[in-house]
Formats: sequence, C-alpha cells, structure tokens
Amino acid sequence: MTQGMFDRELGDTGNIVALEHVNLAIPDQQLATVFYVMGLGLTRDPYLFTGTNNMWINIGRNQIHMPTGAPMVLPGTLSLVMPHHEALLQRLAGVSELLAGTRFTFEARADHVAATCPWGNRFRIFEPSERFARARLALPCVELDVPRGTAAGITAFYREIMGARATVDSDSQGASARVMVGPGQTLVYREGDETIVPYDGHHIQIYVNDFSGPYERLRARGLVSQEDDTYQYRFRQIIDPATSQPLVMLEHEVRSLLHPLYGRPLVNRDPRVTNRNYVAGCESFR
Repeated sequence: MTQGMFDRELGDTGNIVALEHVNLAIPDQQLATVFYVMGLGLTRDPYLFTGTNNMWINIGRNQIHMPTGAPMVLPGTLSLVMPHHEALLQRLAGVSELLAGTRFTFEARADHVAATCPWGNRFRIFEPSERFARARLALPCVELDVPRGTAAGITAFYREIMGARATVDSDSQGASARVMVGPGQTLVYREGDETIVPYDGHHIQIYVNDFSGPYERLRARGLVSQEDDTYQYRFRQIIDPATSQPLVMLEHEVRSLLHPLYGRPLVNRDPRVTNRNYVAGCESFR
C-alpha cells in the first residue's frame, strides 16, 4: 500500500481509460427498439446512425452499437446500472407480447434484474450503489466465459501488452481475469466448463492513454488485425505473452484519446417521462 494518509493506488487506472461500447449485430431494428428502448428504457443516439443500417444505444457515457446483420451473441453477460427497477420491470412486462417467439426473458432476482435480449444476449441490471462508483446509468462490466486455465495468461496479456491494471481473482466457481477498463468499469474473463461457442465477430471499443506502445507490442507479435485510421486500430487474438499460446478471441477497437469521438456527450432520456406526466425541462436522465 502507498504510504501516507490515503492509498493512492486506488486512483490509478492503468493504460485503458474507458470501455465505451460493445458491438453486437442484430437482424431486426424494430425488435431491438422494443427491447432496448421500450423495455430497458435506454436511448437511441439521435445524431449518429439514425437509419436502418445501424443503431447506437446510449447508456450514460457508454453505448451498445448494433449494426444490422446476422445476430451476434456475447458468450457471457453485460452488467448495467440503472435506477427505478420497479418501473423497469413494468416496462419489460409491457413488451413481453411484442417479443413473443424470441429468446427474450426477464426476472427480478435478489440484487438485480436479469434480462435476455431477443437474440440471447444476457444482461444483469443493478441499482446504483457505491459498488459501481456512484454511477447511475452505465455499462460497468462485461463478463465473458473462457476455458479453464486461461485466466493467468489473459491477465498477463493485459498487463504486459496493453499496460492495463489486471488481476487474477478466485471464488467458489474458479478463477477469473479482471481487467480495469475505466473508472468503475471492468472486463472480466471467467473460467468455466461451458462449451465455448465459435467467435462470431462481436467487439468492444476501448480508449487508451498510451496508444503507440501497445500497438508496437501487438504488431511485433503479428496481432494487429486491422489498421482503421490514424487514431484507431484493432486486434482480435488474446495470447499468453510468455508462450504465444492463443487463449481467447475478442476484437478490441483501440482508440487514442485524440480520436474525435472521445468524450462525446451522449443524450440520455428519463424513460419515466411520458406525454401524460411531462414537465418542461425534465426529459433528460438525471
């Protein structure tokens, strides 16, 4: 622990400063609107990709991007922070008939609401608390299922290649690699015995402070999969840096803090506001 009155290491973020979005293709924007906008009560970005080829859903400072295409299913769970769960449950119940015949489900559990989108992506929705760094609307965690014996190598990859803060955690279910990807945000790779489905192309997008350092280390190992532009590149394969053994596939869209979208303000509505209870100036989420 750092000497002094406070543990200053608690203020360290590592090189990854934000996980901005998760990208999951969907085949039907109308069903996506029913689930994400009408059911969850989130907000479609009103400025970018407003047509039928893509939709961006805002979650506080975070997003889910959903280009139109063959459905992608994350092999794990996305955690959301959102207040007013009684209203959330009423909204989800209200869209059940519209989503009949899909993989949509929801239920209230002890400390969260569990929901599954029409194509099988799983969500855990929590009330705001100190556990989530006082966030009131956010995407604080993306958790992925990985094979047994991979957590240590995944942790080493993020530490040595990406310069991130990462640890190996253990609980009654086994080991997991926990990576800090922003204030109050974690990317968790949880070991388990589940059959890992073939990778379908879903990706996450991160912002990093040291942009060129990870790039050079990735390029030296032949891991850069796409050169997008001056301020963005991608990689897909996570390896054990000690052995170069492939561990898991997850495309990372890596952006510099000089990327023009960094810190873009996002519009978030209060889903409880309707035409019947409208008060001027109270449409935005507070």
